Amino acid sequence: MTKGLSKLESLTDTALDSAIGYEKAAEKAESASLTQTLQEQAGKRRQLVNDLNAEIVRLGGEARESRTFTGTVHHIWTDLSGLFENGDEAAAERVEEGEDYIAKKFEEALEHGEFDPQTRTVIERACAEVKEGERLTDRLEALHD
Repeated sequence: MTKGLSKLESLTDTALDSAIGYEKAAEKAESASLTQTLQEQAGKRRQLVNDLNAEIVRLGGEARESRTFTGTVHHIWTDLSGLFENGDEAAAERVEEGEDYIAKKFEEALEHGEFDPQTRTVIERACAEVKEGERLTDRLEALHD
């Protein structure tokens, strides 16, 4: 297996889980502005997944197209959509938790993973995009004020 492919696939799965989570939460959001914000974030995550998938294919793997929620990510994102369904302002906290989880996963991959230079560059760009997502919490809190 190409160096770092399995780790790259795992990162892609995590990004895909978050995109699906944002899409589900957007479907359940009550306000138009909240729906739009969540849809925008889902779109950004889908683009991130596309970028990571392109690198997976370059390395000889198969693109990750669908995902079954598992483990920690499952709980973060299903809880998130449930909170929006109930109109609970605590949803912003779940977004922050999910974004922190994803950022940590990307940071740890960069710190401990063995990647060829091109793959490392793709993951570094993805990590920067994920960190931008952490700012979403502030936007969500502003929508509830």
